[in-house]
Amino acid sequence: MKATKVEEKLEKTLAQVREKTAFQPLVALVLGSGLGDFANLLKVEAEIPYEEIEGFPVSTVAGHAGRFIFGTLSGVPVVCMKGRVHHYEGYSMEDVVLPIRLMKKLGARYLFLTNASGGLREGFQPGDLMMITDHISTFVTNPLIGTNPDSLGVRFPDMSQVYDIELQKVLREAAKEENVVLQEGVYTQLTGPSYESPAEIRMLRALGTDAVGMSTVVEAIAANHMGMRICGISCICNLAAGMSGKPLSHKEVQEAADAAAKKFTAVVSNSIRRMGRLEE
Repeated sequence: MKATKVEEKLEKTLAQVREKTAFQPLVALVLGSGLGDFANLLKVEAEIPYEEIEGFPVSTVAGHAGRFIFGTLSGVPVVCMKGRVHHYEGYSMEDVVLPIRLMKKLGARYLFLTNASGGLREGFQPGDLMMITDHISTFVTNPLIGTNPDSLGVRFPDMSQVYDIELQKVLREAAKEENVVLQEGVYTQLTGPSYESPAEIRMLRALGTDAVGMSTVVEAIAANHMGMRICGISCICNLAAGMSGKPLSHKEVQEAADAAAKKFTAVVSNSIRRMGRLEE
């Protein structure tokens, strides 16, 4: 059977990366706005800027460096996306999830998603960390729309447990060991780039949303489709529209992420070490 356009582009980008490195990752890590400094902890073996991969989407948002970093953390092989791409930047959903599919093709079995988000739950404060236990994708285009590449997954993938139960336990234990309070909740992705209106926030709260942002969910859907084991942490960087009385800004998001960087780094590092032990 002839390869689909999705498969052809994926194989083309895979071949280009393999020309630059033979690194075999176990964990794929996506770093959200303001969280890119985590990559400094890796013992780096290779770095590939997105613009060096022909046809690959390039990050255009402040706080997203736009490069793959290949390295190890306490011996665990990791491929790190230092900056992601978003649908609101003008990229198709196929391109938005292309990096996730590529990291799976490179060998990653675990996907660790992170993001900066707005908090909707009463009691949340900027700088809180929230483990994602489920998501709502109703408001964004599903990345699996179109011809289904059977080589990537089934036509109608189950979504009843996207965020791996064992990995949730790993994150809880890591946070406890690092003395970090880890909230838990449901994350909703909207398209952006405008922030939500107060009326939209009231709607999302009625639906059971605890945190909202402009990424992550479509990546989780694509990864689940390919059989990856997924976990995620949202850094609550502000209170959503209408909850604090203040206008929202990307500068505020970056400042809150910077302030939470130390505990975020501690939890993610500990969690990745524990993921490595799952393979022993």
